[in-house]
This record gives sequence, C-alpha cells and structure tokens, in this order.
Amino acid sequence: MSLEMSSLLQIVVDENASDLHINVGKPPVLRVDGRLESLDVDILEPEDTENYVKSITSEENLQRIQEVGSTDFGFAFGDIARFRVAAFKQKGHYSMVLRLIPNRLLTLEEIGLPVSVKDLLFRPRGLILVTGPTGSGKTTTLASMINIINIERESHIVTVEDPIEYYHTHKKGLVTQREIGVDVPSFSEAIKRGLRQDPDVILVGEMRDLETIEAAITAAETGHLVFGTLHTTGAAKTVDRIIDAFPPSQQEQIRAQLSTSILAVISQLLLPKYNQKGRIAVFEIMISTPAIQNLIRENKTFRLTSEIQTGAKFGMKMLDAHLYELYSQGMISYADLITKAQDPESMGLKLATDIKKKK
Repeated sequence: MSLEMSSLLQIVVDENASDLHINVGKPPVLRVDGRLESLDVDILEPEDTENYVKSITSEENLQRIQEVGSTDFGFAFGDIARFRVAAFKQKGHYSMVLRLIPNRLLTLEEIGLPVSVKDLLFRPRGLILVTGPTGSGKTTTLASMINIINIERESHIVTVEDPIEYYHTHKKGLVTQREIGVDVPSFSEAIKRGLRQDPDVILVGEMRDLETIEAAITAAETGHLVFGTLHTTGAAKTVDRIIDAFPPSQQEQIRAQLSTSILAVISQLLLPKYNQKGRIAVFEIMISTPAIQNLIRENKTFRLTSEIQTGAKFGMKMLDAHLYELYSQGMISYADLITKAQDPESMGLKLATDIKKKK
C-alpha cells in the first residue's frame, strides 16, 4: 500500500531529510545526511507516481511536463514546510524529487562563515558570488545573508529566483521576490528591469548565461550590492568561468570590470559528518584585495590560490585548509578529505608529514 502524499511529506520533515525521490520501481527514497534511504513500503507503480505528481502540481505545470518533459516549482506543505519540486518524465513515467527548504534561516555563525563575510553585507556596491555543486547549500547561505540585510539595513532587496525557495517577509528592509516563468521570463530581463525598481541589493538565483552574467556585473558596477551563484568550486575556477562565458574580444574588458566589482567568492561543499548525524559545510573564501584585483585584471587567476593562502588576516580561507581542519577535528572522513580536496596529492603529502611528526 502506498502512503498518502501528506504522510510522505510529514516523514521528510520528521526525519529532517534534504530530499524525497518518487520513482517507478522503487519505494519512496529519502536523502538523509547525504545518504539515500528507501522507505519500508511498497514499490511504486506508474499510477502511484502519476498520482503523487498530480496531487501537488498545478494544471499549468502538468501541461509543461507534457510539452517539455519537466517542470520546477515551489510548494508549501501547509504551515509546516516548503519544498522545491522537480517533476519530470523518465521512461515514459512520472517522477519527482522534492527538496525540503528549512523553515528557520541560520545565522552565519551556524553556517560556519567568519565575521569577515558579515562585513561584506554592509558594503554599498559590488558582486558577491556563492558557488558550489548542486546540493551544497548555496541557497541556504544566500537566504541567510539576505535575511541579515533585511533585519539590519534599510534597503530594497530584489531577488530573482527559479523557483522562489525561501519566502522573506519585510523587516527593516523591503523585499521584492520575482520568480522566473511566473513574474518575469528570464534572469537577465529581471535584472535589467530590476534596476528601475530602486533596488539597493539584488540576488540573482543563477548566473547561467552570458546575458545574465553581464547584467549582474553591470548592476554591481552601477552602485548595487549583487549576489549570484555559479556551479563552480574554488575562486580561480569561478573567475575563469565568468570570463570564459564571453567572446575573446570582450574578455579583457570583462576582466577589468570584474576586478573592480567583485567583493568576494565563497565556494562551499556540504559533507556528511563522520560517525554522527548531520552534515557540515566546508568553505573556500576569497575576499577582494588590491592584489587580487590586479591578478584578475592581468589574467593571472592561477595565482589567486597563493593570495588566498596568505590572506587569512582578511578572512580568507582555502578549501583544502578547511577540509584538513575538519578532518583533524574528526568531523569528516578520510575518504571525503581526499576526494573533495582540490589538490589530493598535496593533501596526501601533508597527512604523511603530520604522521611522521607524531611518531
């Protein structure tokens, strides 16, 4: 017997799962602390998955699945929780993945970010990029930053999201949230139009194309604090990814623009805690300094890593250094330390050296 959709969603909330997978040929599957766990119920048949999808999907979104094969939307489970939903067809059957959006926004301390990052939220203009793979907690970090600005600054915050995940109420700030496909057709269009809405702060849910990247950089240059996300890991790769999105004839100009507008790149991963419940965030933090601006302008991004290594006094941190720190504290496993390190060879040598010292 298959469970009612409301019962499934309640289990997700009770187990504090990050995701719920609905697929033909498997029982419903939860992702808890990064691991997949099947529920002890019947295997789902095609009619089960179709009923689950149709129980929470609007006619408009069902039509979209028929036309293009998939759709994304936000969904409220009463007052209990919100979910980001990806509903789609595979092998001709309906499938669905629901991502639980936590109700409570975390403080930067709870996320694990240093005080240097909070200082950036009070800057009048510039570009702050939060990067990392899917499921690394970028949305939560950004929502927490927006919440701090909303509580502490008299500012108009415009967010552009696909879909809206965290709902922000007006506090000291005024928050306008626009959803792609519902309120506005595209990210780039929303940013261009947003500049006429008297914003102080702009959040771009995803910088996925050249037009959006260009609009975000222009907004940061013209006196706005802009937040954006990219699916990159590490500051150097992030800067390269932005510049490489442009044709060669524009790259020198973009390097110059980016060098003056970028405030910080925060790269993050979310790893399961070792031998205990829960997950922990790992960060690489690059804060813009004159030396970093110079390296970006002169196309020497390969040297950004050494600047971050020596920039601890500015609040900077290398991803590998943070991984090593967490491993030393027994917070993450050896396997995660090595597989997530950007330079596994150097990490292995460092471990070997430390073992020798201890003997």
